[in-house]
Amino acid sequence: MLRPWKLEFEIDKKLDKAVYLQIADSIITDIRSGRLKAGDALPGSRNLAITLKINRNTVVEAYQVLINEEWVISKERKGIFVSNKLPALHEHMTNRIDKIGGRSIAPGEVFINFDDGHPDSKIAPVTELARAYRQIFSIKAKWQMMGYANEHGDIEFRKTISQMLNHQRGMNIDESELTITRGSQMGMFLTAQTLLKGGDQIIVEYPGYQPAWQAFEYAGARLLPVSVDEEGIDIKAIEELLIQHKNIKAIYITPHRQYPTTVTLSLARRLKLIELSNQHNITIIEDDYDNEFHFGYRPVLPVSSYEELNNYVYIGTLSKVVAPALRIGYLATKNEGLLQKIGNLRKIIDVHGDVIMEQAVLQLIREGAVKKHIRKATAHYKNKRDFVFDLLNKHLKELADFTLPEGGLAFWITPKVQLDWNAVVSCLSEKKIKIIHPKQYSRTSVNGFRLSYGALSEEQLEQSIPVIAEVFTNMSSKSS
Repeated sequence: MLRPWKLEFEIDKKLDKAVYLQIADSIITDIRSGRLKAGDALPGSRNLAITLKINRNTVVEAYQVLINEEWVISKERKGIFVSNKLPALHEHMTNRIDKIGGRSIAPGEVFINFDDGHPDSKIAPVTELARAYRQIFSIKAKWQMMGYANEHGDIEFRKTISQMLNHQRGMNIDESELTITRGSQMGMFLTAQTLLKGGDQIIVEYPGYQPAWQAFEYAGARLLPVSVDEEGIDIKAIEELLIQHKNIKAIYITPHRQYPTTVTLSLARRLKLIELSNQHNITIIEDDYDNEFHFGYRPVLPVSSYEELNNYVYIGTLSKVVAPALRIGYLATKNEGLLQKIGNLRKIIDVHGDVIMEQAVLQLIREGAVKKHIRKATAHYKNKRDFVFDLLNKHLKELADFTLPEGGLAFWITPKVQLDWNAVVSCLSEKKIKIIHPKQYSRTSVNGFRLSYGALSEEQLEQSIPVIAEVFTNMSSKSS
């Protein structure tokens, strides 16, 4: 097959940008400029790797990015081709009516979307996962995985997760104290349905994570919101509630990096919270939603890792680590009766988890691919965090308060004056920038928003943050 197109660029290994992303972005540039047209064939990965003098896997990763973003398509036994479904890019070049940060944008161009703190799908180990998936179907005893499995998840997978939690997060659990779920939200729902009933009360952080609140309320529980400051949830307020109310069954916390403010629960408050939990016989539901991406010496250990704590449910996820679309979470508890109820409910709604995917991820963990990806991703996000911090200091320092988070994929931005957030969100939307309305973190509206950076490029961040600053400036003058 003739492949007349030649890649006209050189790899710069001194750049912070990964080599596979340099390749992908160069091909995108050629598609945008018209050098590559719909239906054109790209060089085979082996040939391109030889031309560029790099490992073939790097080219495969670049092509996977292009496939994921729908710039190209893969045809079995034929090769990689520029997609026929691309928009009329060249028409957009002559039909521009708006600007973002001085850059012209096209009518109907997609939002720069500050999401909830999603990871960058471009760096997900998709190739490794696909390989592991294929290898599972090639094993001799593959028929054994085709039937029904344990409602708590594959036993070997649970053993591996328990080892990870024990070695890396200071916990002391075994596989019999774990249930694998389809994401952390399923773990939250199962916990709520088996732990809470109508008339029960549960203390929650405020502002906080509304999907968890909805799970608790669906179980019939009443929420008791407690404010959060720079040390985390207000322990004195919790003490007062425990004196005033006799039906408090649980406390829901995100202590590692509080959602949405990113603050870490202080050691003194952790110890006091454990004391109160034991004294009043209430369960701590700990949501450790993004433990892996930590930029300091090591993550703060979970509250659930303290041996003194009697009653807890610890909930986590692998979705941010392997791939956002991968729905694998887990919950751990020493409460044998509660775990049995969770298993029974799980059988009603889902029978069992995705055994094949569990085996594939298990293989990635055993061969070191997950550990390698976490190291790579952590360096990637740390560089991006520092880049965003510089932009915030340049454009928002006089308008809002923020701190440098030790991990995670978002900043918490608090304007120095109260803003009309309906107007802010609407104005940014007109400028093709989407942020999550602060009412998503509260039942009214807090004066702050979560600026996520994980899934956005440096170019998008550099374009949008000055615009956010401009809108804040305009809204602040109207508020004063």
